[in-house]
Amino acid sequence: MANTPKPWVQNWQELSTELKRRGVYPVTAAYAVVAFILLQIGEITFQPLGLPNWVMVSLIALVIAGFPVVVVVAWLFDITPAGIRRDTGPAVVDDGRPSIAVLPFVDMSAEKDQGYFCEGVAEEILNALTTIQKLNVAARSSSFQYASGSGDVRRIGRELGVSTILEGSVRKSDNRIRVTAQLVKVADGYHLWSKTFDEELEDVFAIQDAIATGIAQALLEALSPGQKLVLKTTSTSSVKAYEYYLRGRQFLKRLRKKNIQFARQMFRQAIAIDDKFALAWAAFADCHSLLVMYADPNPEYCDIACTASERALELAPNSAEAHASCGLAHLINDEFAKAERSFEEAIRLNPRLFEAYYYYARTRFHQGDLDMAADLFKKAAEMDPGDYQSRCLRVQILRGKGRDVEAAQEAREAVDVVLKNLEWNPDDARAFHLGAGSLVAMGDTERAKRWLHRAIEIDPDDPIVLYNVACNLATIDEPDDALDYLEKVIESGAVSPAWVRNDSDLDSLRDLPRYKRLDALMNQNRSEKKRDAGV
Repeated sequence: MANTPKPWVQNWQELSTELKRRGVYPVTAAYAVVAFILLQIGEITFQPLGLPNWVMVSLIALVIAGFPVVVVVAWLFDITPAGIRRDTGPAVVDDGRPSIAVLPFVDMSAEKDQGYFCEGVAEEILNALTTIQKLNVAARSSSFQYASGSGDVRRIGRELGVSTILEGSVRKSDNRIRVTAQLVKVADGYHLWSKTFDEELEDVFAIQDAIATGIAQALLEALSPGQKLVLKTTSTSSVKAYEYYLRGRQFLKRLRKKNIQFARQMFRQAIAIDDKFALAWAAFADCHSLLVMYADPNPEYCDIACTASERALELAPNSAEAHASCGLAHLINDEFAKAERSFEEAIRLNPRLFEAYYYYARTRFHQGDLDMAADLFKKAAEMDPGDYQSRCLRVQILRGKGRDVEAAQEAREAVDVVLKNLEWNPDDARAFHLGAGSLVAMGDTERAKRWLHRAIEIDPDDPIVLYNVACNLATIDEPDDALDYLEKVIESGAVSPAWVRNDSDLDSLRDLPRYKRLDALMNQNRSEKKRDAGV
């Protein structure tokens, strides 16, 4: 019979693990060293200086009193070279499964102009690994905050809450590519698996598949034939189309009108080269859906989104991304039941797909089901702990439903995530205006105003920015300015009446005559849009 550890031993082991994860041990060790030095200096210098004994006693008392304070601060916050940040917990929940974080690969090309390609290679490997249910994979937005070789993998692993780290590099020159990848164990820094590929550029897809399969085999005892088949990282055989796709995806992540338009151009090029590239079709559809949702309600875009997403689904019927793309296309056409069926199928195929939960939540919000929307936004945040959008929108719902205490608590967590994002993306206007809403929920109105001002500075004409600034100004009782911004968005037609109708941030404006006129204009624009589309 195996010896079972006593409960107090198990509890201590769990506590010790958490103390290590939060960095309490190194911080307290550093404090002890500093305290020892201070006491030694005091012992040597206080008496020759003629200072009374109570000064030394006070110093000893201060050092002792400071110890528990340091422990508490180390427990609650991450003390890093960049400053002190609140610990928001590991990016991956420890449920006994092997866990991994994939870092963006380093660009080793001579011109240093292949960052988008290196990042894309790493992301394709990450996406392939997420299809294996026996693995916990840190979300992209969490792990891509770190660069390969940028620091101690043990610290990075602790902060991400994973047991292994994949890091690598890419050197691309003419028609040759050299990819180096290494899987490192966080506990001791030793390599579990490593390999270098020096091949023709056209072999990049086989390299990605080989890395994903090699990692899975290193972390799991065995892979079934079905699992090996799943580990295919892309749906094209054209490197040129793939490069356009990666560039487009990089633009699309920024979610500004001009960047969505740039992304659309890249995906169009990818499709022109390989018209059977399913993921490019899905991304091309998403560009048009997002333009309709956030910036330009062109009826033609609605048709293109539906046609392109259906083409993606035709080419890859078992692609969760294709189903999610169809769901988004249905959403912008107010086909809510179809949208929900598509998102549910996407979740069935890939229960970790953030976009499926996020846009499913928006679908429920459009229909006024705020409780389910809040639950789905929470689920989206669980899928991607580094995403601030789902957190901030959930805070908005909680605040609108009068759950102020819960809203304030979650707002603090949302702002922490926003701040981490801004460290790497200081020009992210969306982070500023969505984060401002969470600051309002916390009662930090002045800071919220500064963030709104910064969002306007970054993108003064972007409809997404203007609408969210209007919402936040309405919540802090600045109705005239709020209506000024709202009017600009409504006149452009770049807003969904269904979203506005259920947006509690605008409740303080609804009885104002000027708002009623804008509401009538918005509904008129919507009717004209449907008439032009033949609906």
